[in-house]
Amino acid sequence: MLTKDYLKKYFVPKNFINRDLSWLEFNRRVLEEALNPDLPLLDKVKFISIFFTNLDEFYMIRVAGLKERVRQNVLEPSIDGLTPLEELNKIEKEVRGMLKTIFRLWKRTIVPQLEENGITICSMENLTEKESAGLTNYFQREIYPVLTPLAFDPGRPFPYISNLSLSYAILVQKPNGEQHFARLKIPKVIPRLIRIEDVLEKKKRKIKPKIASRFVWVDDLIEKNLNILFPGLEIVEAHKFRITRDTDLSIQEDEADDLLELVEENVKQRKFGHVVRLEVEKDMPDFMIETLTENLGILQRDLQIISGPIGLADVMLLYKLPLPHLKEKSYQPVIPVEFEENESTFTAIRQKEILIHHPYESFNPVIDFIREASRDPDVLAIKQTLYRIGPNSPIVKYLIEAAERKKQVAVLVELKARFDEENNIFWAKELEKAGVHVVYGLVGLKTHAKMTLVVRKEIDGVRRYVHLSTGNYNPVTAKIYTDIGFFTDNEEICEDVSEVFNYLTGYSEKRDFRKLFVAPINIRCEFLRLIEREIQNVKAGKEGRIIFKLNSLVDPTIIGALYEASSKGVKIDLIIRGICCLIPQSPGLSDNIKVRSIVGRFLEHTRIFYFYNGGEEEVYLGSADLMQRNLDRRVETIFPIENEELKQKAKTILEISLKDNLKSRIMLPTGKYVFNRPVITQEKISLQDWLMKQSWLSLRHSKE
Repeated sequence: MLTKDYLKKYFVPKNFINRDLSWLEFNRRVLEEALNPDLPLLDKVKFISIFFTNLDEFYMIRVAGLKERVRQNVLEPSIDGLTPLEELNKIEKEVRGMLKTIFRLWKRTIVPQLEENGITICSMENLTEKESAGLTNYFQREIYPVLTPLAFDPGRPFPYISNLSLSYAILVQKPNGEQHFARLKIPKVIPRLIRIEDVLEKKKRKIKPKIASRFVWVDDLIEKNLNILFPGLEIVEAHKFRITRDTDLSIQEDEADDLLELVEENVKQRKFGHVVRLEVEKDMPDFMIETLTENLGILQRDLQIISGPIGLADVMLLYKLPLPHLKEKSYQPVIPVEFEENESTFTAIRQKEILIHHPYESFNPVIDFIREASRDPDVLAIKQTLYRIGPNSPIVKYLIEAAERKKQVAVLVELKARFDEENNIFWAKELEKAGVHVVYGLVGLKTHAKMTLVVRKEIDGVRRYVHLSTGNYNPVTAKIYTDIGFFTDNEEICEDVSEVFNYLTGYSEKRDFRKLFVAPINIRCEFLRLIEREIQNVKAGKEGRIIFKLNSLVDPTIIGALYEASSKGVKIDLIIRGICCLIPQSPGLSDNIKVRSIVGRFLEHTRIFYFYNGGEEEVYLGSADLMQRNLDRRVETIFPIENEELKQKAKTILEISLKDNLKSRIMLPTGKYVFNRPVITQEKISLQDWLMKQSWLSLRHSKE
């Protein structure tokens, strides 16, 4: 039997890749997309922005946690054998190499290519006299009133510096020769890149495709006009810097009387987290660096010297320019024919179960499902989990509308969804004002499951309808994340979902379910059972086959089970977008395991689990990645797809994923990745391109 104790034989450092180093390899794959010569220019810019946004969050959470362990003198290594300090040293080495690559790309390739296409980021010295005068006037009118220079001297303490804020460290000199240090924050309310044409025309006008655009960095404009902020003083030195703080919330839930108030207070305290990184311009003098490090309470190893624009995530502003000829061809999601042919979502679901693959197929049917439930006089109750809601949520609007129509509405809003806490707090309060029964989650657990339950009175009695998903109820991310939503009125699944909601909103010791696997109750043990079944099939002379498509594989017990299955002859393919701590293709350990990653225009977020089962194939979808946090510290659901047509749809996603030879990379035993390039005789296949094309072809065929 595959028990946790049995699988501990695999728990030795040489059998695991460090999870943070594995994540860095994922971000390297993002960087490789920016390096892709076949990608349109503004899509390269988009991936540069994503790379830096990812890296900021990595430092705010993962590096911050490691540095906290070092401060506490924790010497215990992780399962891969690295101590916190050893891991930090390896991280910094990898990051330095990637930063060198991306800034070289920006300077030598992206900026010249932007200029070739009429998009110029100008230095202040290269402006015309008219442009310079216009920008100075713009500075005095629009920017100067917002700026607040902060002095640092015996009478004025070192100023508070907020997380990820770009600042100037400035040395000024009085006429008597006295020198003083000052800090100037560049407010985020001002666009980082200012379009010169807009300034000269004194109004924004829509940029027409193929019309030249000239920009300046707002920080360069501010530096050029620092004398206005410090009249009568000489500006001796001025250099940009940025800090990153620890933003991971530490919430003692068991001591809280009110979780909402506790999370609100912790969000407020987040801005005072320890500084974990200081980025400075490469020409910042040592005395300025020493002033910053001493007053921020950091060490030399927390310093990053940047050979390019600091905060390059801000170049996403360029990607948003309406220049379609510099981007990949836009894609319009299709509406599944089941919803086009039926006026009511309930009618469509009663006819047959429905699987929607976003963003290839539209998220609108999910919104329509909630909207119709809120307005249908026969609907008695709506229950839903909300993890990352997003701004201006139409779903929340319809839930409020349902409550106002006197329906029973119960919503679990996960307040602890990282970086979405403030947004979720706002929506939780709005829902409560409308009379919705709002639950904030279970003590010690995040609720990550994606579920909606609608109870409706019909001619033949009360019927339940369920939507389960691998992704969030967020219309914005549904356009850029690949996820699968599942509509069903299957009685056993509906009963299970009802019981999970009872577990969330009330008290329940339920340990077994009819169809669902539920974390933290039984997902791990159910997966061990399914993996063991493949092993037994091989022992019986049958084929053993496992395919997983997910975001991250970290859990040592599951990894150990996959190693054991490989050693017994089970063929295993893992399609893992992000972190993979398993070592593939290692002789004697994982000969039968191949790992690949796909990074493309959409973020691969779908979680599909396939077991051959001696020919009686089983397919499961769900909200959970195979990490300890998902299996032990979150409420998650994994659900089966039993309809043969829908099962084939999920299997096709896996099959094309394994054939992708344009966007997929193969993981080596070292933890590095190489492109899965096609041989001359092979057809070139990109999973995402294939699915976009297939979605439209399927819709067209269904209408013929």
